[in-house]
Amino acid sequence: MSKLQKILVRARRQVFSEMVGNNPSIFQGEGYDFIELREYMPGDDIRHIDWNITAKLQKPYIKIFREERELNVVVASMLNGSVHFGSKRFKQDVIAELSAMLSFSVIKNGDLLSSYIFTDKLESHLKPSKKLFSVHKSVESILNFEALHKRADYKKMADTLFTRLKRKSLVIIIGDFFEIPDFKVLAKKHEVIAIVVRDILEEKPPKMGFASLIDPESGAVLEGDFNDATVKAYAKKVQIHDRKLYAAFRKQQVRFTKLYTHENVSVALRRLFEGR
Repeated sequence: MSKLQKILVRARRQVFSEMVGNNPSIFQGEGYDFIELREYMPGDDIRHIDWNITAKLQKPYIKIFREERELNVVVASMLNGSVHFGSKRFKQDVIAELSAMLSFSVIKNGDLLSSYIFTDKLESHLKPSKKLFSVHKSVESILNFEALHKRADYKKMADTLFTRLKRKSLVIIIGDFFEIPDFKVLAKKHEVIAIVVRDILEEKPPKMGFASLIDPESGAVLEGDFNDATVKAYAKKVQIHDRKLYAAFRKQQVRFTKLYTHENVSVALRRLFEGR
């Protein structure tokens, strides 16, 4: 079984088989807005009877709902060179699995799914769809994308999505976020969620002594003594960066979570959408 097939089978099983009961999808909600109560009339759906009010007033009353418009969900993946890394799994593979689970959940809910791949430009785009085949195509595009030597430009991503998305949408942006984005304008028009995908070694690298490292974006070679002091200094810089990143997300009213390559994707998504 190929990597693509494994990801699709695992994600589909978790969404359509395991996520059942009171939480049929990571996107919760009945799809209806409650408007008012009125007295029951012959022909009304008895499932909408409000039994508490009926008991108090001694007359049957039903809840009136207005059907919501279908949700437009956008999954945008930032596939710059640094996602081609991982001690357990490549970050690019984790992004593909995240996209698969999110996409299957959108399709299961009957909502519209569209997907984008960005670097320092818009690389590809799948138009809004409710078909399962669109999930297969989007995940395949992520897995097959040549990310090495590609640079990230979150401003280009935000500007492009702001211009292209005419209808209010739920925009889920996935990347490793080693740059601090400005989603303020995008988040005023849409609901924006960020998923930060990292490998634990990127935040807590081991002591390697003298070594040569290659920048996955520029291809430049960095040589040096990666001793205890150097490693600790680097880890501190990442901590400072992430504090600024999270502060920016909160200021811009962007919900976010972090997922490491060794963690369970399903658990991370449940944690993110809990109480939604």
